Amino acid sequence: MFFLNIFILSVFTSCQIKNEKVTEATDTINVPTSEKEAENIEFSYLPTSTTNAVYEHKGYVFSYVEAHEQSEWVAYLLEDGKWKYSNLERPLFEQDPIVKTESAHWGNYKKSGYTKGHLCPAGDRKQTQELYDETFFTSNASPQLYDFNAGIWNRLENKVRYWAGKYDGIYVVTGGVLSDDLETIGKEDVSVPKYFYKVLLTKDKTRMIAFLVPHEKSNKPLYEFVVSVDELEKKTGIDFFPKLDDATENKLEASKDYKGWSF
Repeated sequence: MFFLNIFILSVFTSCQIKNEKVTEATDTINVPTSEKEAENIEFSYLPTSTTNAVYEHKGYVFSYVEAHEQSEWVAYLLEDGKWKYSNLERPLFEQDPIVKTESAHWGNYKKSGYTKGHLCPAGDRKQTQELYDETFFTSNASPQLYDFNAGIWNRLENKVRYWAGKYDGIYVVTGGVLSDDLETIGKEDVSVPKYFYKVLLTKDKTRMIAFLVPHEKSNKPLYEFVVSVDELEKKTGIDFFPKLDDATENKLEASKDYKGWSF
């Protein structure tokens, strides 16, 4: 396993970001990948950021929104087998040392009635203890009801892993829908989203699907939460996968057809 620098051309130069640095969402990022697959990855899967506070860990990239004390999105590449390792020590959540405005303190969640819900699941980063530990920063957490976190959200996470194997890799963008009318918890007023979302793009860039899930307990089938990416972009103000060529982006983002996704 090694880390491949993905170079995105800017107007005059290309730039390489290092860990622990704020960067624009269109700058260079490190994506965990294998040597065999390295030559095939030539585009940035990062969405736009409404805050320009984009940070990089080894296992994922995120856009932090200080006003809501959480990330508006977390993005990463999920490949087959990356969640099949075990014997890792589960850490406690802690503040993210690379967020310059400081991420929320874990104490905001105490006695709030909400769990610290992972955005990039810990189960998706089991390759090493370091990658696993990174998912326990509060910048990767959002307040979630237990029945939601352990129920419909967990079902969706497991389905994404299935698709990552079936389709030879999935680009994942996920987060809560952040707005001004949300309930908050803790002394730092951590926002509690009313909806959570995931946007998925197969690594070969032929399939895209989006989910918008109400923050509540649900036994409904996952396909009932499928929406078009265009609809989700209007709701979040985020442009997902802006580096796709226009023809592909327009075609995939307008569709909410899920029949080719093997539910």
